[in-house]
Order: sequence, then C-alpha cells, then structure tokens
Amino acid sequence: MTTTPIDTLLPEVAALIVEALNLEVQPADIDPQAPLYGDGLGLDSIDMLEIALVVSKRYGFQLKSDNEHNQQIFASLHALATHIAAHRTK
Repeated sequence: MTTTPIDTLLPEVAALIVEALNLEVQPADIDPQAPLYGDGLGLDSIDMLEIALVVSKRYGFQLKSDNEHNQQIFASLHALATHIAAHRTK
C-alpha cells in the first residue's frame, strides 16, 4: 500500500489539534472522516480559531475566519489535512 502525503499528514494534524486544545482523546482515535465541528469531535468556533492559529504557525499559511470555504476546510480531519497539504509553505 502506497503512503500519500495525506496519510502522513493525518496523524500529525490530529496530534496538533489534540495538543492545541488539550483534548482528552488520543490523536489516533480521531476518525479522519468525522466532523470536527459540533457532532463528531464536538469542537466549537473558538476551537476552530485555535486550530487555525496553530496551523498557521506550523505550516506557514493563514486560515482566515472570513474564508467562504471554512465549512469545507474544517469539515473533518481529512478535509483539513487535504487543505494543509495543498497550501503549506513549510
């Protein structure tokens, strides 16, 4: 089985989320397809801002609160990792 950049990025982004938000869950236990917001991981808008901040610092690009695609970007761990893979500068 070939490893894709997303496969490599998923556990890294999951760990980043868990660490940034001090979640009581193991990164490996986050379902990549489950919603991050509301049902699923149960995060709220403040959590999303915190994730955007740590992603910006770690990967070198801004996630802006007024981006019309935020709902898709933050839809799931997989969606977020896919967006990071496409836009990262470091």
